[in-house]
Amino acid sequence: MGREALRYDTAPDRRQLIMERLRESGFVSVASLTEDLGVSDMTVRRDLRKLAQQGEVRLVHGGVSALHGPLHTAAFVGRASMDSDAKKAIASAARTLVADKDTIAIDAGTTTYALAQALPPSFDGTVVTHSVPVVQLLLSRGHGRVVGLGGELLHESQAFVGQMTVDAVRGLRVTTLFLGAAAVDERGVYVATDTERPTKLALIDVADQVVLLADHTKFATSAPVLLCPHEKVTTLVTDAEPPAAAAEHLRTTGTRIVIAS
Repeated sequence: MGREALRYDTAPDRRQLIMERLRESGFVSVASLTEDLGVSDMTVRRDLRKLAQQGEVRLVHGGVSALHGPLHTAAFVGRASMDSDAKKAIASAARTLVADKDTIAIDAGTTTYALAQALPPSFDGTVVTHSVPVVQLLLSRGHGRVVGLGGELLHESQAFVGQMTVDAVRGLRVTTLFLGAAAVDERGVYVATDTERPTKLALIDVADQVVLLADHTKFATSAPVLLCPHEKVTTLVTDAEPPAAAAEHLRTTGTRIVIAS
């Protein structure tokens, strides 16, 4: 049994991981759990039966499914799995910027979703979000306070947007906004559609500080809508040194750069 598997050598630890996987995808197979947990097929099936008896999961052929399907779409799950190690590293670094009693806002997106996953059980603050997957995740964990921002559902990003969402944001204040992006260059931060822009700008306006979460691929891609210049970003958390032009401009604007290992 490897070092990683030793983390899950007790039944409570294994069952906690099983539930975390279900929250992410809605289904997990016996085969994948056997490999990830480093235990036998029989042990995994025993854990799954116990969870089913407790009313936590539903046994299905080849594995187990969540009692209620995830609110996020297959496309969202697919995007979340891309460069997942980088997103986890960024989330791990970003969570050190969160105190247990903070009021934070979490933007829509898969990297910001990874931050929500990384929040420790000790977090007992408030999360403001317009992301449906983030709301679902925090609801299942049951700690901290959640302020959900309603509006029109944008299926592509699985988030609420529009004037109702913007109006809901205006009466709030948060310590830190964890912002996502479709692309980043020396000019600033970009989003995929103008539909997203007003909600993100409203969140930026009510935040004491803005932390941009962007993996290295965001500096090598393009998106059509400029959201904001780097002057609006307090800290960039990424997994690799940005390209020279972008890094130089970020430093001139006073934006702190954190490289997640």
